[in-house]
Amino acid sequence: MADEQQFIEDGLQRTQIDEFFADELGRAGYGGMDVAKTPMGTQIVLKAEKPGMVIGKGGKNIRKITTELEDRFDLDDPQIDVQEVDEPDLNARIVADRLGNALERGWYFRKAGHTTIDRIMEAGAKGAEIVLSGKVTGARSRVEKFNRGYIKHNGEPAEDIVDSGVGVAVMKLGTIGVRVKIIPPNAELPDDFEIYEDVEVEDYVAETDGESVEELLEGEPEDESVEGADVEVSDEPDDGDEQVADDGRDEETEVEEEVVAEEVDVPTDEDVEDVDVDELEDAVDEELDEDVEAEAEELMGEMEDEEDDEE
Repeated sequence: MADEQQFIEDGLQRTQIDEFFADELGRAGYGGMDVAKTPMGTQIVLKAEKPGMVIGKGGKNIRKITTELEDRFDLDDPQIDVQEVDEPDLNARIVADRLGNALERGWYFRKAGHTTIDRIMEAGAKGAEIVLSGKVTGARSRVEKFNRGYIKHNGEPAEDIVDSGVGVAVMKLGTIGVRVKIIPPNAELPDDFEIYEDVEVEDYVAETDGESVEELLEGEPEDESVEGADVEVSDEPDDGDEQVADDGRDEETEVEEEVVAEEVDVPTDEDVEDVDVDELEDAVDEELDEDVEAEAEELMGEMEDEEDDEE
């Protein structure tokens, strides 16, 4: 059998066993199960609110359940371990069954929902959600939700941390589905954080292997214009030195201005007015005519050479 088919068969068998326990142990407060196959047989851990009712007088009920598992589900040497639920109000399966029974006994859905979710939060849960689906009050079906605290709906926390349970309430108008989700008090959510007061920050700062920021700043080079020049700067310069330096800078600046003024010849308004536009156009036309005549003479010469070659 392929692996995919084996996974499907195992999941179907697990679901059927869970439904069997829910029918047989409903009065004992069935709270779920865990199945693990070992070389010695099949290990089943049952969670119940009343373990005494599961075991029965002298173990009569547990032996009956073991025989039923062997015959109906073909399990090899099933070994059942019954554990008591410490806090039934934090078990989603038990809470869903209780709420379904309350609706069947005639409780108003809103009163039953608020009462149940209040008991869950009083037990210490971080968050809870109850969803009732069906004809809760009339002929039209609808969905009613009751929320408290913090709840996860998707992702890995919703699968591993949130405890989910489903129950059913069979009413005259129709069946009402009950779905309960609970986050237990000891759950560690990935977005949890803690705030420490009166704590030194240095104790929680990781040490870096490289140089510190101050060392890196000290090692940075100075301005590029100063790198190549060997300049000795004294702490207390003399007045005479400052004056000489200032005079040198002024002379250099004046020389540069003179050079720039000589190189660039900027035309004035009078020069522009003296220029005749007609004369410029005639000069341009003469140059173009000369270029065209020269190109025409070259083409005629090439054509005459080709004719001579053909003859």
